[in-house]
Amino acid sequence: MRTVIVQQFGGVENLQIVENTAPEPGPGQVVVRMTCIGLNHADLMARRGEYRASSGDPPFTPGIEGGGVIEAIAPDVLDRRPGQRVILPLGARGTYTTHYLIDAHRTVPAPDDPDRFPDDHLGSIWLPYLTAWGCLVWRQNISLSQTVLLPAASSAVALAAAQVASDFGAVPIGLTTSPEKIDALREHYDHVIDATDDDWPKQVKAATGGCGVSVVFDPVAAGDLLTQEIRLLAPHGRVWIYGLLGSIGPVNVQPLIIKRAALAGWLVNEMLDAPSVLQHACQYIIKKVADGTYRLPIAQRFTLDEVQHAHEVMQQGAHLGKMIITP
Repeated sequence: MRTVIVQQFGGVENLQIVENTAPEPGPGQVVVRMTCIGLNHADLMARRGEYRASSGDPPFTPGIEGGGVIEAIAPDVLDRRPGQRVILPLGARGTYTTHYLIDAHRTVPAPDDPDRFPDDHLGSIWLPYLTAWGCLVWRQNISLSQTVLLPAASSAVALAAAQVASDFGAVPIGLTTSPEKIDALREHYDHVIDATDDDWPKQVKAATGGCGVSVVFDPVAAGDLLTQEIRLLAPHGRVWIYGLLGSIGPVNVQPLIIKRAALAGWLVNEMLDAPSVLQHACQYIIKKVADGTYRLPIAQRFTLDEVQHAHEVMQQGAHLGKMIITP
């Protein structure tokens, strides 16, 4: 087996591939031959030492998403089979590897038909769709005709959130700082707004019919942007923050009082504390991927040997959709 190891915190040069003997499953375990590994900004943060709660100290293997085919199985495992396609669970760690040892009951079976459920989605759907579904459906209870503003519109999470919002009858509005992506983004959003245009707040307000935005789902949380988002809220609206990609700066929260609105944080791992909700969400997402309602565009595929380049490309932020490793 081949595994990526972060030898020390820092740049991409610290991502090194090591070779080891493939693991043997112990009681209750299976070995998954990985066919798809999702790339996430959390992986870059872990490599740089900015996400130690997840990674711990070096050396460690990055990665929090993945899926593949069961290659080996313990004799006492009766509800999984060799050759079965599975998805690693939310909360998985160290997925940058060709073979992954895990308790069988923690794997999530995927549909057998790759035409209905592509291999590319085995290791790339949990973080985008559970992040979106958990917040917008479980916590926000998004409803018919509400408007959802989605900054970083070309990111995998925002694209997933747009599909989830549409699925539940809401209106997704994409906000992007990359004008060259606007035409491609129109396929995924009811409205796409160019955030480099000084009049973008007026355009967002117009897209809501002058009513303001019901929900903002924001991974940036930058000072000026967050201030504008709060101003754009409809009465009783809410800004959900699920990332910190922007620069820290002062935020004017006074409109929250006038609008009786709210500012809240969201962490997808909160769903681990609600196993019945998580199970329902996983099965719902699998069903929607299988019937074509949910389908993430794959921006770029990399081999395990290209992992350093993959991190560089993700850091540049020029992609649209999900980036994956196919080991």
